[in-house]
Amino acid sequence: MDHKEMISLYDLPIGAEGRVVSLEVSGVMRRRLLDLGLVPNSLIKAVRRSPAGDPTAYRVRGTTIGLRMEEASKILINRL
Repeated sequence: MDHKEMISLYDLPIGAEGRVVSLEVSGVMRRRLLDLGLVPNSLIKAVRRSPAGDPTAYRVRGTTIGLRMEEASKILINRL
């Protein structure tokens, strides 16, 4: 895997895609993100950002989810 393109999910531009590399959280938050389908190697796309800039909608495994900057910044991805 090419790690020089690794960025946080929050830094993924709208319309771009990436693959989940790791979750930099633990406990309940980690479990919640895994339950939402954010497991390593999952494809994820940034769909749109709210007018206020937070949260951002992402498409993962056929579902659209909303994540706040605090959550999305702790998810590392490889940009495609």
